[in-house]
Amino acid sequence: MKIAVVILNWNGVKLLEQFLPSVIQYSPEAAVYVADNASTDESVAFVKNNYPSVKIVQNKTNKGFAGGYNEALGHIDAEIYALVNSDIEVTENWLQPILETFEAEPKTAIIQPKILDFKKKDYFEYAGAGGGFIDKFGYPFCRGRIFDTLEKDNGQYNDKTDIFWASGACFFIRSSVYKELKGFDEDFFAHQEEIDLCWRAVNRGYDIKYNSGAVVYHVGGATLKQANPQKTFLNFRNSLLMLTKNLPQKQLFQVIFIRMLLDGVAGVKFVFSSQFIHCWAVIRAHFSFYRLFFKNYKKREKNQTEIYFKTESVVYGYYVKGGTIFADLI
Repeated sequence: MKIAVVILNWNGVKLLEQFLPSVIQYSPEAAVYVADNASTDESVAFVKNNYPSVKIVQNKTNKGFAGGYNEALGHIDAEIYALVNSDIEVTENWLQPILETFEAEPKTAIIQPKILDFKKKDYFEYAGAGGGFIDKFGYPFCRGRIFDTLEKDNGQYNDKTDIFWASGACFFIRSSVYKELKGFDEDFFAHQEEIDLCWRAVNRGYDIKYNSGAVVYHVGGATLKQANPQKTFLNFRNSLLMLTKNLPQKQLFQVIFIRMLLDGVAGVKFVFSSQFIHCWAVIRAHFSFYRLFFKNYKKREKNQTEIYFKTESVVYGYYVKGGTIFADLI
């Protein structure tokens, strides 16, 4: 199968210097692209001068993760897109298990590899870990990561299994499905757009898989730190947009109402921990959601699939019952 590894870059020349060599070394089956999101540093010149085999797509403006990939992938011809963050280190033979799964399973549209922490390589990494799920209120969690608690990799997720969402840090998708779904939703800009895309794929009957035969290491937070209030804003707002677009109608307004109450609790928690800027980010997220609600409500599919959520509320399971690993919640 014709596969393109596409690294979205924005002012990340240092990351390209560190991580691009492993991608080139271990991806002989693929064409490697750097999709540059209107960088102002030396990223493009660095790639041209040092790695002439790498193809470059230069976006005109920085449209974030969602718009950046949408624009770049329109210029790339491949059956499979491998969307890879610029802070990912890949490993030998990482592509073969993924390609084998796509070839054997026509209904499988999206695949995620095992994602481990680059800085602590025997632990799972926050963004995706061993495959993603959400609870009925739109809170994402992973096998190997519940909120900020990360599991050590003891082989407990060495398998190939169905998941609900695959991490955008290292995200494989059939180009035909990407085009059918019209790519990522650019209203999201960044954060949770991959969960939205996966949910839309599930609504159309496609499967999402995790395959531990492929292993990558992710730095995480290299472009937008966890403590950045803009990250808080995007995560809270985009969760509400995602629910608006994808929940079955009979659940929609009740679930959004409860979710907004839980967001309020989170805002109060930020105040009591003196993180006032994050409380303000939650408030801004809600006002932005109000502004975008009707636009995103109109994006709903005609048929929304009933989703089985592995846990009713990951917030309750984690903060009240004390479940810190995936096995505690299911």
